[in-house]
Amino acid sequence: MNNEELQQLTQQISLHDFQRTFKHKAYFNKRLRTTGGRYMLDSHNIEMNHKYLDEHGMDELIGIIKHELAHYHLHIEGRGYQHKDRDFRELIKKVGAPRFCTPLPSELKKRVQSFKVYACSVCKQPYHRKRRINTAKYVCGKCGGKLQYIKTLER
Repeated sequence: MNNEELQQLTQQISLHDFQRTFKHKAYFNKRLRTTGGRYMLDSHNIEMNHKYLDEHGMDELIGIIKHELAHYHLHIEGRGYQHKDRDFRELIKKVGAPRFCTPLPSELKKRVQSFKVYACSVCKQPYHRKRRINTAKYVCGKCGGKLQYIKTLER
């Protein structure tokens, strides 16, 4: 699917599900990584992540388009367009749009969490941290002893 086909699909969904025209641009943005799409407040354009079409298919892409069109139409009308607003939540429920998009399998693989394990040299109290800490600067909160790096745990 290219940008022209995405534009046509967005206009069709807008007319069919929202009974309103979409007068701005919808296009793919290859730099989007953590979100399926976004509505731009200043230009009123909609940017979509092509990876969602590749990895989840057309149904997921249509759901994301509906979600972004809900932002679009509510913002144009001057109503509550943010995720927290009642107008937004009611509209996405009415048109069958997801509130959040499903995570990409390719991005989930990248998010393997690891923890650094430190322990006090005096009382052996363990400390699990996501980031490295400066053992010369920090001490044990229990006894004030010196911290030592033990190992990294992968989850």
